[in-house]
Amino acid sequence: MSTGLDLAIYLRFVAALAAVLALIAAGGWLLRRFGSGGLLARAGNRRRTGIVEVTAVDARRRLVLLRRDNVEHLVLIGGAGNDVVIETGIPAQPTGTDRLSTGGPAVPAPTDGLEEDTA
Repeated sequence: MSTGLDLAIYLRFVAALAAVLALIAAGGWLLRRFGSGGLLARAGNRRRTGIVEVTAVDARRRLVLLRRDNVEHLVLIGGAGNDVVIETGIPAQPTGTDRLSTGGPAVPAPTDGLEEDTA
């Protein structure tokens, strides 16, 4: 008669299953409590922000086209500690289209003569 042995195996199985479910629940609670950092997206919701395109202006500066709620913003980053919003409120084009297909070199941003000397 091995009913005692079978009962012990079943109890171990139920205890292990309960432990695994408790770990999964704890992990889910931690993700909700401290945020998933963009790892998990809620079903039906799409992201509100994103980077549409990045173009190198020179060795240090980048021209970044950002999208937020179907509005795009053009930002110049990486220059001498001050980032500049070039243009804001650009209506967003549908995704999947090629925004800038010139293929030519980037043109440096105009300077106003007030650039800091970093040397």
